[in-house]
Amino acid sequence: MTKSQVFLYLCLSFVAGIFTNSIFLLPQPFLLGILIFGVFLVSVFWGRKKFVVVGFCLLFLTAGAWRYQSVVLAIPQIVERDVSFIGQIAAEPKIGEKSTKLTVKTDSAKVLVTTDRYPEYRYGDKLKITGRLEAPPVFDEFNYKDYLKKDGIFTVMSWPKIEVLSSGSGSPVIKFLLSFKNKFKESIRRFISPPESGILEALIFGDEGGISKEWREKLNSTGTRHIVAVSGMNISIITLLVLNAFLGLGFWRKQAFYFSAGLLILYILMIGAPASAVRAGIMGGILLCAQYLGKLSSAGRAVVFAATVMLFVNPLILRLDVGFQLSFLAVLGIIYLQPSMAKWLKRLPDPKIFPLRATLAATLAAQTFTLPVLIYNFGYIPILSPIANILIVPFLAPITIIVFIFGLAAMIFWPLGYVLSWPVWLSLSYITSIIDIFSKFPKIW
Repeated sequence: MTKSQVFLYLCLSFVAGIFTNSIFLLPQPFLLGILIFGVFLVSVFWGRKKFVVVGFCLLFLTAGAWRYQSVVLAIPQIVERDVSFIGQIAAEPKIGEKSTKLTVKTDSAKVLVTTDRYPEYRYGDKLKITGRLEAPPVFDEFNYKDYLKKDGIFTVMSWPKIEVLSSGSGSPVIKFLLSFKNKFKESIRRFISPPESGILEALIFGDEGGISKEWREKLNSTGTRHIVAVSGMNISIITLLVLNAFLGLGFWRKQAFYFSAGLLILYILMIGAPASAVRAGIMGGILLCAQYLGKLSSAGRAVVFAATVMLFVNPLILRLDVGFQLSFLAVLGIIYLQPSMAKWLKRLPDPKIFPLRATLAATLAAQTFTLPVLIYNFGYIPILSPIANILIVPFLAPITIIVFIFGLAAMIFWPLGYVLSWPVWLSLSYITSIIDIFSKFPKIW
């Protein structure tokens, strides 16, 4: 048993402790018994490696369980009451058709405030808010309370009285990034109309506010909802495509790696660097490093370690964050299943600049590993989902690059943006047409 294998087992044991407690909380006497037994194995059988490893695995499992319980027990009990408090907008406001959601941070907690679409509020605004503090609702088909819990939000407030005390606070870096992002969005809306504009904003920024309810249902029914989420699944596939494209253009492997890594970091910064995107970027970055070093088969351990660190920071995301689940499984799928898929697809052409075989192999591998999560969360199996994804996902990388060029051009010189908007619109029309066609096919419930 190698050191790397032992390290992997310890990480998996920690994750297992979190996973078990996310389903049901293990009683403290039981955990204490596991801890004592683990210490016994390590101390008594120190010279026998397998017993020592099992002992440490039990210790790490206990540590994972206690880490999860420490976070859960720290969640405050919510008592609905009328309050008045002062807080600062800690994240980009989420603007919908008729309302705006503000994440307001006080000295001791975060509150999700729903208010009117106008007046507009900005990141860093200091507000005095008066209204009724409530626990998030739990709907029949969606546990909104759990959805917010993973982000450390345990209370909500709807249409309170809001008074702006000051503006301009917050991180200068985040303010700059959000300002750039908003200008980029404005350049998109100037030349691209719905539903393509909504799909585009979601594709680039993970912002689904511009997608109508009808189109969200179409995305769900075709198994393509993941394309409008900033997840490790998309970032991993797109990063690999960009790396292969640079290699196909004649770049050295080292040059292609640095360019691809630079674009990945730039992309995450440009969309405001939310926690979900950072986690997805870490997963994609590990995959990129594995490809660069030529050690894709051994990258699984690095992915598990990265997931363990993320879960130590926030153990709630294992069960409550679908994006984390998709990121983790998609990257593992690409690592372990893509080589077999590539051999199965060996008869397909594989041009250097647009490696069709590698693209399809990565798409199918990621889809296969993430299918259980998609079925569990959406409750049905889109029969033709693999075909729809094969027709869409391989084009996400070139479309993303074209969109970046178009958005920057439109911000600098709008006539050039107008010219470039046509290929962008055609690309998005292709995606929306595929989704629309496949949404008409039946599903298995």
